[in-house]
Amino acid sequence: METFESLVRAEFAPKNTYLNTASTGLMPARTVAAMHTAVEASAAGQPTDMFADVEAARAAFARLTGVPAGRVAAGASVAVYSGLIAASLPEGAEVLTAEGDFSSLVNPFHIRPDLKVRTVPLERVAESVRPGTALVAVSAAQSADGRVADLAAIRAAAREYGARTYVDASQAAGWLDFTADAHDYVSSVAFKWLLCPRGVTFLVVPEDLGGLPSLFAGWVAGEHPWDACYGPVDELAHSARRFDESPALFSYAGARRSLALLEELGVDAVRAHDLALADRFRAGLHSLGHEPVPSPGSPIVSVPGLGHRQGELSDAGVQVSDRAGNLRAAFHLYNTPADVDRLLDVLSP
Repeated sequence: METFESLVRAEFAPKNTYLNTASTGLMPARTVAAMHTAVEASAAGQPTDMFADVEAARAAFARLTGVPAGRVAAGASVAVYSGLIAASLPEGAEVLTAEGDFSSLVNPFHIRPDLKVRTVPLERVAESVRPGTALVAVSAAQSADGRVADLAAIRAAAREYGARTYVDASQAAGWLDFTADAHDYVSSVAFKWLLCPRGVTFLVVPEDLGGLPSLFAGWVAGEHPWDACYGPVDELAHSARRFDESPALFSYAGARRSLALLEELGVDAVRAHDLALADRFRAGLHSLGHEPVPSPGSPIVSVPGLGHRQGELSDAGVQVSDRAGNLRAAFHLYNTPADVDRLLDVLSP
């Protein structure tokens, strides 16, 4: 029987100390192999059934986030799906967002001048929902510093006042104990903690499709896509598939394998592994006299004042990010305690 460690060792062999999953996750060997196969088959004029890969990836994401596959749309961009949700709101609707949240989530609401966008500190989102709030849009975990939103409190406040919730899980899906069914809309890119190639994004909508308009519906959004290639689409899909973007097929050929690996490992095991490494790093930082941004329960650790050392760390073979002057390290399943110690060693005086 394969263990967590043996599965990971079989799939990943980074040649550096890679602590930058919050920017881009590493792809498993099985994913790379599947994409090679798909590309080579297409070059030979015998393409594989990559639309089947889209459906397999959709179903896997649905299982990982606890919703039926019929509620999951497959696309390529959180910004596109945020724009779709923004377009569904009536003139004058109030949207509540968190300060400094990721642009792809919040910008589509700001560019509609007839919406009232209100921004508050992350810790005050739940208490700031009020009568007249139509939508609360927030990231489950903040990209800049890893802080985790109190989604239960936000959901409860939204229900009290009749608001919908829209959660961007891009920095959370793959490690957070998260159920998409608790929210009206959930979007997530898959090239970070879900270990997929770029070009894969999912949107979860309510069973009743949430009143979203099918603004960019093409042939893949038809109930019978291969019968909807010419002229207007007579019958849109009865499921969330009506919100599919034309898929980046080679990316989805890899994505189904990445998501299968996460299912084999189990998100609970991944979370325990990731958080143990992040806590090890926090303890080491304290011993060096540094105080990270408080982000309990997150594998993302942001350290004020150390962002300028990103170049030095890169030269030493340690990959992290510089975000707004902060050094951001992100710990995922392919990292080890030795990686943490290597980072601390380079940061030591």
